[in-house]
This record gives sequence, C-alpha cells and structure tokens, in this order.
Amino acid sequence: MLTDIRETNVDCVVVGGDVLPGPMPRESLGSLLDLDIPMQFIRGNGEVAVLQQLAGKDPVKVPEQYRLPIRWTAQQLRPREEQALTSWPMTLTLDIPGLGSVLFCHATPQNPDDIFTKVTPEERLLPAFEAVSESVVVCGHTHMQFDRMIGRTRVVNAGSVGMPFGQPGGDWLLLGPDIQLRHTNYDLDAAAARIRLTGYPEAAEFAERYVLRPPSEAAMLEAFSAFRVQSG
Repeated sequence: MLTDIRETNVDCVVVGGDVLPGPMPRESLGSLLDLDIPMQFIRGNGEVAVLQQLAGKDPVKVPEQYRLPIRWTAQQLRPREEQALTSWPMTLTLDIPGLGSVLFCHATPQNPDDIFTKVTPEERLLPAFEAVSESVVVCGHTHMQFDRMIGRTRVVNAGSVGMPFGQPGGDWLLLGPDIQLRHTNYDLDAAAARIRLTGYPEAAEFAERYVLRPPSEAAMLEAFSAFRVQSG
C-alpha cells in the first residue's frame, strides 16, 4: 500500500482515522508515524474509543461485545503512541490544487459516528453538510468508497485500507487535480497469517472476515440502511 502511494509522488498523506483498534496497533502506527512522506492525521471513532479507554473510561458509544478489542489495543500502546493520538484533530482542511479547499472528517463534519453510504437519501444528509463552506468533503467510516453530491458539496468516501467491505485489498483516494478512487491489491494470505499470530481478540476470525473474505458491499449497504445521521 505504501509502495503504491510512494510511486504516485504525492505531496502529503492524510490518514482519515480508525488506524486503531486493530491486531497490530503499534506496528500500524509506527509505519505511519515514521513514514518519509509528510503526514496529516484526523481521529476516527476508533481512536476516540481507545483514548477513552486509556483515560480509564469505558467507551460508552461502543456496544459491550465490541469493547474487548478496544481494551486490548489500549493495553498495547506506549506513551509515544498515546501522545500521537491525543494530538490528532477531529477535522482538517487543506487547499488542494484543482479542488480548492477540502475538508477531511471521519464520518460527518460534526460527528465521527454518523453512518451514511452512497445510497442514503440526500434529504437525510443535507443538515449535516449545509454549514460546510468547502467544496469537497472527504470522509470514511463506512469502509466503502463513493463519490456523490450532497446539496452543493461533493462528498467522497476514501474506503478502508485494512477492513474493506466489498473487494479484498486496500482502498484510498488520490486527490488533485481531480479525485481518483484507488484500490491496491496485496498478499492477503500473508497478511492473514500475521494477524493470526497476534494476541488480538478473535484474531483468526478477524483475518478471515475482514482480510480474506470481507462482507459484500450489497450486504453492508443493507445493514447500514437502518442508521440515521444524528448531526445537524
């Protein structure tokens, strides 16, 4: 994935959150924090939950059955990683040639937990984006790429590198002068084997479900259809 990015000669990499939790938290953070390309980070709901756990608080927005990976991840981190997470903002705005001012957020500008997809009716989403002055918003959270208009705002989902829904592999965006939805293939079996060797809770199931055979886009669109955006 990082090789693919380097070969495009990008000026900067923006990481859109949810680096954590995961089966190799220190390795994942280290590979990003030590990258020889300028980096910018924002928090996702995953980092918010891990930071709450590090502060001795149960992440109340995370259902109980999903809290064990949060606890395990928090236990793996050292002060350097915790300090990095604490410094990440919730949103970021950059000027990108050809696109102008671009707002990066994890889900919606107001809420990293909001769930919407390419098929969510526009009228449900307009309140969450009506105050946005940027012409483009880049988000993630639902792990499926899309490029759509919401009112006057172009909203693009970068997808997911390590936990995609749909085609196995890693999703990302190339921004400037336009927007390209990119996908990188890698050695899935080798990645799954490394995950199985970790102490991550249910590591084998994670490797199977999210690396080797991720849920289909159709299944996840259906699963997410009942959710409502709370921002506005």
